[in-house]
Amino acid sequence: MAEHPGWHRTRLSRELCVVLNWRGAEGRLKDIACRSFLLKLERRGQIVLPPRQSQSVNALRNRCPASVSYGTQAISGALGDLLPLQISAVAHGCEDHALFKCLLSRHHYLGLRNTVGENLKYLLRDPGGRPLACLLFGSAAWKSVPRDAFIGWDPQSRQRNLICLTNNTRFLILPWVQVPHLASHVLAKVLRRLSTDWTGKYGHPIYLLETFVDRTRFRGVCYRAANWILTGQTKGRTRNDRYTTIHAPVKDVYVYPLSRHFRRELCRES
Repeated sequence: MAEHPGWHRTRLSRELCVVLNWRGAEGRLKDIACRSFLLKLERRGQIVLPPRQSQSVNALRNRCPASVSYGTQAISGALGDLLPLQISAVAHGCEDHALFKCLLSRHHYLGLRNTVGENLKYLLRDPGGRPLACLLFGSAAWKSVPRDAFIGWDPQSRQRNLICLTNNTRFLILPWVQVPHLASHVLAKVLRRLSTDWTGKYGHPIYLLETFVDRTRFRGVCYRAANWILTGQTKGRTRNDRYTTIHAPVKDVYVYPLSRHFRRELCRES
């Protein structure tokens, strides 16, 4: 920064990625991760970044999404009456993107914030085009004692291969949809294609899925019905709880292998 006082924050993060060869599996610079790292250093008083030249992109992404019209007529009956389901992978900026964001922000109890890192979004409809469900898969938790024990991970293996996990961070069956067994069917259908879709987008497969179920709200019935494995519970802390002072609801930790050789792949050295 001393050598290039005219560089803005984006230029700095991109140049640092080039110097460190900080890239994802698909070869693209990890610019967003690098910028997050620089912001943490600034908050700790270790560096002083140039002033922002525009509003934070994350702030723009996290604002309330534009309103999108959609029907809320009750959908009920037997699962077979809704088959085959239409599954759409939602790309940023596509026609379904605004609808996906609107549905999650309005109807999921956690809402929707900006997704950081690799992620996939799915929107499911019935044969008539009516939206039924939304799923979001994003970055896996850095540490999870039950999950890591189930895999057989040591810290080094986890650091090398965490990229081959993803977390089902949001799963929403729309509140006016009351169809028995729909949730587990949706999970099964999406998981059959997820690793292939991930490889097409990011250049590497996914071998294991995880999700955290808030025990104060849900029993995890649909995950168990879709053959997910309960590995244990969290300790009621968050990823930012360095001093064990932050209390959060205890959550059940479920995983789902996408390969019979998932342990070998996730524990490999290179």
